[in-house]
Amino acid sequence: MLLLHLSCSQVSCLRKELCGRSRLILHLLKHCHALGYDVGVKSTSKLPLTSAITLRTVTLRMLYVLYAVSLFSSAVLSAVSCFTRGLDLRKNNIDVLCPSDCPIWQFQVYGNVAYASLSSVCGAAVHRGVITSKGGPVRVQILPGQENYLAIYANGIQSQALARWSSSFSVSRPMSAALEAVGRPISTARPPTGKRPKKTVEKKSGNKDCKADIAFLIDGSYNIGQRRFNLQKNFVGKVAVMLGIGSEGPHVGVVQASEHPKTEFYLKNFTASKDVLFAIKEIGFKGGNSNTGKALKHTAQRFFTAENGVRKGIPKVIVVFIDGWPSDNLEEAGIVAREFGINVFIVSIAKPTPEELGMVQDIGFVEKAVCQNNGFFSYNIPTWFGTTKYVKPLVQKLCAHEQMLCSKTCYNSVNIAFLIDGSSSVGDSNFRLMLEFISNVAKSFEITDIGAKIAAVQFTYDQRTEFSFTDYVTKERVLSAVRGIRYMSGGTATGEAITYTTRNVFGPVRDGANKNFLVILTDGQSYDDVRGPAVSAHKAGITTFSIGIAWAPLEDLKDMASEPRETHTFFTREFMGLEQLVPDVVRGICRDFLDSKQ
Repeated sequence: MLLLHLSCSQVSCLRKELCGRSRLILHLLKHCHALGYDVGVKSTSKLPLTSAITLRTVTLRMLYVLYAVSLFSSAVLSAVSCFTRGLDLRKNNIDVLCPSDCPIWQFQVYGNVAYASLSSVCGAAVHRGVITSKGGPVRVQILPGQENYLAIYANGIQSQALARWSSSFSVSRPMSAALEAVGRPISTARPPTGKRPKKTVEKKSGNKDCKADIAFLIDGSYNIGQRRFNLQKNFVGKVAVMLGIGSEGPHVGVVQASEHPKTEFYLKNFTASKDVLFAIKEIGFKGGNSNTGKALKHTAQRFFTAENGVRKGIPKVIVVFIDGWPSDNLEEAGIVAREFGINVFIVSIAKPTPEELGMVQDIGFVEKAVCQNNGFFSYNIPTWFGTTKYVKPLVQKLCAHEQMLCSKTCYNSVNIAFLIDGSSSVGDSNFRLMLEFISNVAKSFEITDIGAKIAAVQFTYDQRTEFSFTDYVTKERVLSAVRGIRYMSGGTATGEAITYTTRNVFGPVRDGANKNFLVILTDGQSYDDVRGPAVSAHKAGITTFSIGIAWAPLEDLKDMASEPRETHTFFTREFMGLEQLVPDVVRGICRDFLDSKQ
């Protein structure tokens, strides 16, 4: 326990915030308490002023260290989602912050100690015992790939076995690194009068794991009033800082909703947290009716343009703050936002009481305005007072890219058909490895009724549609359907299979919004021509990846692949090697998707 003896005069001084050193110590103690240390305060007037403060167990220098650790943890950790995988991280060593209350039963974890990089980082951390389901900081170290990832049950998670994977990672607690960073001697002396210590300015590029273009639509109506308007600005400022704004991270802008919407600043205006924070503080209160629907429609139609700083392939987000209820209708504005591929979040504060419901134009305004009525896009804060604890959960939502169902990204705006060789040369066991490859690719995409779609066709001399794009609209049902595919056995007519798939599988969705991809898996020479059917598929707007195994001739693979052929053609000597190609195929699909949006 850390025990402090404070004289009555000092306690009075602290309350009036007039003494520097004592005030600093109290500030540090608050951080110690936040870090979980047992802090006690005892008041006494018998101690002389010079020895009134006695520290046991933790010295003043240690307080500085703990304070620095708390600042280090909040400033350096990169927020990730529950399902961010090791292969999604761009650094070999990185400290991340896992969110709380992740659904443990949905974690995909492969191995133990060294985890395959397609594992969930937060899932691996819970499995390893680094964190609990409440989340927390995790240090991730990227490792080489290995063989024989073991299936181990630990901490409520059953990891899965994997024969081989191209890269791995380990997880540990990052606290030791934080202590090293701040563990040097710290002087408590004031600098000489008239001289200011030199500051080392570190250029930060932003949180790369939280790329998003975000518009905060704040409430500037008479409903909220001047006082709560200022509290709202403070909250938005805290959210903006925690997001990790930067050139390679999230960009933010602000629109004020009242009688008429007013854009306070655009995405392109500021790319540093301190500048955004200053700009938010300078926003003045407008007043007027809370025409939130009008402001939401205005923001969806006019805010996210190239001239205003919107970026290609980055999720677009509008966070709408509503104090009470809107004066107009939000349903039409929500439809417009979804049509523009914008993820709308509603943050409601002080919901109407039962007595006030009669004054609300549309009780279901939240459900009709959000991107999707699944609970993820709505967020309730009971009051504007004491909102700090609501900052982190909102930031975690805004950084959860895989949940941005309304964004037009490669993960939720593609149709992927798998053309599977079912010829006799494959064999049943190798056919199962091809199905496993298909499942691993499909897991990377957000399969919903408005998102990514998966189809599968098996071919020999004949063709069989295993399932089409419209048959299954959830990831679980698609994976179940893949597992249920039965091996045909027969000859190899790849050209006819391409023609069949182009006409029967892609034909019904040719005019849809999703980009079309065909992934061909074959282990041998086709008995018919493949170039002509492949050219027809390309002309129909289908991007083709060809994957050859064993005896598949390279010439045929290149003839089937889209341009540039080198990046759309893959080959492995053994069927076991297919799993190593999963990240390359997923990246290739996303690369082509982004290129098509340029």
